[in-house]
Amino acid sequence: MARRYELRKRAERQAQTRRRIVEAAVELHATVGPARTTVSAIAERAGVERKTFYRHFPDPDDIFAACSAHFRALNPPPDPQTWLAIARPRERIHRALEQCYRYYRRNEQLLANVLRDRELGLPVGEGFLRHRAAARQALARGFDADTRRRRVLAAALELALDFRTWQALARGGLSDRQAVELTSALVCAALEPPCDRTASPGSARRRRATSRP
Repeated sequence: MARRYELRKRAERQAQTRRRIVEAAVELHATVGPARTTVSAIAERAGVERKTFYRHFPDPDDIFAACSAHFRALNPPPDPQTWLAIARPRERIHRALEQCYRYYRRNEQLLANVLRDRELGLPVGEGFLRHRAAARQALARGFDADTRRRRVLAAALELALDFRTWQALARGGLSDRQAVELTSALVCAALEPPCDRTASPGSARRRRATSRP
């Protein structure tokens, strides 16, 4: 019994140490970014030695997966499956963008750092990109469009859901509500029939005239 108790206490201490290491790494990712976060800095912030870090994370890249899981557990992104309960696709888009933009604002600094450092080849941001793909698929359902307009819709959704799109609008002075109105209008405009740019103004006037009662 005494040995089992000691083993259990040891496992608890190891779990607590691992959690401190992960929490320290997440804090550093949010402040300086994953690329500038060193093992020494993580160990110092967590109050452990470097050898303790390597004991829990023999491969330094493993810390990225642990940080992602920890962060998502504390800050879950909006669930795209809940949007499918909204019958009207346009209302669904509006609600989804509201929730996504609130999530972006709450986690702006960390998301900006992660997406920036992902371009350097670090294995970060995978969960965020998977969520964005799932969101795009959920929002594309329910629209009756031909193949070409579906491509336009997919591109509009990709732009509207992009973190950097929201960030540019927010830094440009728009509130989240204004940003949602703008990007949801863009997505809905992608569903409209294309304008006939080859038609002359005269032909357009003739069409309007013939359509009058």
